[in-house]
Amino acid sequence: MKNIISDMDGVLYRGKQLIPGAKEFVQRLIESNTKFLFLTNNSEQTPIDLVRKLELLGVEGLEEKHFITSAMATAKFLHDQNPGAKVYVVGGGGIVSELYKLGFSITDVDPDYVVVGKTTSLNYSQLKTATRLILNGAQFIGTNPDIVDPGEKGLEPASGAILAAIEVATGKKPYVVGKPNPLMMLIAKNQLGVHSKDTVMIGDRMDTDIIGGMEAGMDTILVLSGVSNRDTISQFPYRPTHVFADVGEIELDKL
Repeated sequence: MKNIISDMDGVLYRGKQLIPGAKEFVQRLIESNTKFLFLTNNSEQTPIDLVRKLELLGVEGLEEKHFITSAMATAKFLHDQNPGAKVYVVGGGGIVSELYKLGFSITDVDPDYVVVGKTTSLNYSQLKTATRLILNGAQFIGTNPDIVDPGEKGLEPASGAILAAIEVATGKKPYVVGKPNPLMMLIAKNQLGVHSKDTVMIGDRMDTDIIGGMEAGMDTILVLSGVSNRDTISQFPYRPTHVFADVGEIELDKL
């Protein structure tokens, strides 16, 4: 049986709606003792937030260890590169929490890195400080490239929109850790302690989940319950290994 790394938004839920078959899919993962991780490019939420979100949607049995966020992957990446470095953050509580957890100090005084993720409390002062620090030599890091996220009233600006503003102001491109960077898939795979050839990446987007999984050497499953549909597949030069309407159709023992 394959190990599973899976996206969440568009795979398990859309907004506050559980996708048909998602609850049963998670139950099958747990009952079959499959090694699995759910990953998200959302850098605002912590694993405990995600456990509670899914419990509210009726999905039981998940623990913090079953999740990895782009904030966690970014903190892990920086810890591998430069443990104990100084960081200036433009982002939400999720990224601040993960950086503190791994021993980083957060400051606007001569930091080694400027880390940018989505935040609903973005202000001009933060953009000004980030721009100044990057121009003074701090390395520019993004948690994830998503330009917009689905919100309660439609699409809303996400991390990529904030990155774009700072990129234009500084003339510097960020190094972005989250999907489709295969680094995030590799961090997830290493956390599970499994090999790529024994692992399947499940997602709803050809341009992030499927290419990221493929570049990390995994089989891939595209579910048609989120962003990409069957017509979308032909727009890309690569193909998913399997295509299903939703995760409810996936038979774990046949992968």
